[in-house]
Amino acid sequence: MPSTVCNIIEVCTFKFEKDRPQYLLLRRAPYLKRHPGIWQLVTGSIETGERAADAALRELREETGLTPSGFWTVPFVDMFFDHSKDLVNICPVFAAQVEPGVSPRLSKEHDKFEWLTSEDAERRLVWPGQRSGLRIVHEYIVRGEKAATLMRIL
Repeated sequence: MPSTVCNIIEVCTFKFEKDRPQYLLLRRAPYLKRHPGIWQLVTGSIETGERAADAALRELREETGLTPSGFWTVPFVDMFFDHSKDLVNICPVFAAQVEPGVSPRLSKEHDKFEWLTSEDAERRLVWPGQRSGLRIVHEYIVRGEKAATLMRIL
């Protein structure tokens, strides 16, 4: 029987340029064994004893060098099955707003970044769960729904 784990987080990072939201996608470096060349949200592991929100902030810093001006838990968890490990992965999703004009400083894990509209970012993302997470961030956090107030962490 498959096991269920929660040891991965995802961060949907956005900024406003000329009052229009732009979403950050990162391309995995071509030399990586796992999923080289795909576009993704900030994604990373939760370390032993670490809270999911703390892992999300750490991964955002490690993968991009960015510090958020706003940070939210998203009313959605991504889930996927890893057949090689027979694991169901449950991934909390967070939203991070950064200041206009900033650019990420990429870690070795990624070789390129782009700031895209929500529609273009959805088309670029490979995984359906990340596309769903981005849509929910756009609808509930970025567009200023009441959920944004309720889910804000900082």
